[in-house]
Amino acid sequence: MDEQSEREPAAERDRAERALEEWLTTSGVEHSAGARPGEYVVALPGEAKLSTTVSLLLSDRGLSASAFVVRRPDENHEAFYRWLLTRNSRLPGVAFALDPLGDVYLVGRLPVQGVTPDTVDDLLGSLLATTDTAFNDLLALGFLSSMRREWRWRVDRGESTRNLEAFRHLLDVPVPDEPVPGERARPDAAQPDDAGG
Repeated sequence: MDEQSEREPAAERDRAERALEEWLTTSGVEHSAGARPGEYVVALPGEAKLSTTVSLLLSDRGLSASAFVVRRPDENHEAFYRWLLTRNSRLPGVAFALDPLGDVYLVGRLPVQGVTPDTVDDLLGSLLATTDTAFNDLLALGFLSSMRREWRWRVDRGESTRNLEAFRHLLDVPVPDEPVPGERARPDAAQPDDAGG
């Protein structure tokens, strides 16, 4: 590789870094330097998911963006992952991905030559819109049982259910074969046998 070829990627990365920093300055979103060289951490305000934290990592090859969406589901795994894969085919420039623990992230990439304030804005807008619109569906698919327990616990104790209000239609209903809080179990309800069933 000649000296000219070696300078071009560095110059392109410097230009991309200036474009990214311009977006960070003009966007007004909360941001800070990340732990890795070339990394910025951005907090995007949402509605369903109140805040989406995005790691932006700039390298000689491009800009990668990674946003935590939700932890690994507790239940209904097949439907949960099917929903993610089906949604991936319709997403604009981003995709759902899993980390080694099974936690869900949304990722996107731009080639270094394509990093401009406008493309950064488009990428982060896509990440935010997708995360915010997917959040409640993913919670309902993968965490309904724990949300029902939490709802019942809060209602029984007179605690606020404000953060669960979006799910009231799913939570404020008796669950088959489960006693309503404050009532005893029905005698005809199926009971596990002594063999651990």
